[in-house]
Amino acid sequence: MTDPLDLKGDPGLDPKDWDAFRKTAHRLLDQCIDQLANARTHPWQPLPEEVRAAYALSGAGSDEAAVAARIARDILPYGTGNTHPGFFGWVHGTGLATGLLSEMAAATINANSGGRDHGAIYLERAVIDWAKQVLDFPAAASGLLLAGTSQATVVALSAARVAALGPSARVQGNGAHRLKAYAGAGVHNAARKAMEVLGLGSENLVLIPDMGAGIDISALRAAIAQDRAAGATPFAIIGTAGSVDLGRFDNLNALADLAADTGVWLHVDGAFGAWTRLADAPWRGLSDGIGRADSLACDFHKWMYVPYDCGMVLIRDEAAHRAAFAARPAYLAGQSGGLGGGEPWFCDYGIDLSRGNRALKVWAAIETYGAVRLGAAITDNCRMAAFMGDLVTAPMRLMAPVVSNLCVFTANATLLPEAQSALNTRLAQALQMEGVAVFSTTSLNGITCLRAAITNHRSREGDILRAMARLRELAA
Repeated sequence: MTDPLDLKGDPGLDPKDWDAFRKTAHRLLDQCIDQLANARTHPWQPLPEEVRAAYALSGAGSDEAAVAARIARDILPYGTGNTHPGFFGWVHGTGLATGLLSEMAAATINANSGGRDHGAIYLERAVIDWAKQVLDFPAAASGLLLAGTSQATVVALSAARVAALGPSARVQGNGAHRLKAYAGAGVHNAARKAMEVLGLGSENLVLIPDMGAGIDISALRAAIAQDRAAGATPFAIIGTAGSVDLGRFDNLNALADLAADTGVWLHVDGAFGAWTRLADAPWRGLSDGIGRADSLACDFHKWMYVPYDCGMVLIRDEAAHRAAFAARPAYLAGQSGGLGGGEPWFCDYGIDLSRGNRALKVWAAIETYGAVRLGAAITDNCRMAAFMGDLVTAPMRLMAPVVSNLCVFTANATLLPEAQSALNTRLAQALQMEGVAVFSTTSLNGITCLRAAITNHRSREGDILRAMARLRELAA
């Protein structure tokens, strides 16, 4: 089909034949749906060398049908395998069927969500408003969807820096101020990166001992007082809701009390753990006090299961958030009406001017599954981790209590530490290569351990049993 208004009949970069393109798209859509529907038959698998070589771009051009066929043959089978129910590696989200629908629509609209007056802006506001209610933030708080918690941490600490030094910091820098941030020893590396990106230096991130139940509050109070006495400027406390290694939670209410007493900004890294606000007891209680933070970073693409990528930052003081980022050149001046309206623009609250429509896939997930079903999936993930922990019996040994959705253990505690590390590493790789399950590893007490982070809404008891049984066979 050609556009009747195109007198030359040249489609440019559009398909030459829309009917043929429709058939191609339908075929690929069916293949994508088949893969999601049969996720159990699609574990991670190594990428063959010939397929990897086929990814090289010739730049010569092709047609849509040929490219779609290559996508189905050479790309669909070779993801990270995180849609598979035996995937317990790292803290990967597992995707939702609604994501397929919403991403298709988002690509069709192709909206820039940096600002202006169009549907994606109002979708993002609706998602942020819903999240504020769930996470106990005030209605007046501001928020922004972005790539993930790492980027959200940079945005939050930028706002904290400007709040501590004033707006002049954006122009003049930190001057003679030596800004200090404080976090538990198990804080995510995103905090260190944020300190480095902001030019504050990771050595100014003070790591406070973890007493097994979160940051040692007394030690934190003493560190802040000591740094102030030495002429430094404490500007942020970073609490953790779900540590990356063990799934632990700081006492957020105690941190909020301390932050109020000392006048220091409280930021919470809730990359996945923030969403325990949707879970049943006792797991919901792990994040009590999260709404008292000055800022919160979390991900929808982890424990809310939406497709990558989508993180979020919430900041209690909207004025402080805007003060850290608002900068509108003349060509982006807002208008009283038309497409140039839609104030406030999201580009005034973060780094990016050009922003994709991340909100639609989150909105579609919440509208489809609702808070109750999403919360039930999160609760079930915690139950699965506890179930796995119960299966860790001699000669295996848990390396830490199962607090939320992470189970960390060693396959044979009777061996010397070096031998345990070697065995656990071999087992993780063997299970991955067999397509049975994906465990990641972490290091505790000098031992490389097996680590299961269960954020997979498809995982069931049978998947846990199968993985643990095969692990025992291989360990023997």
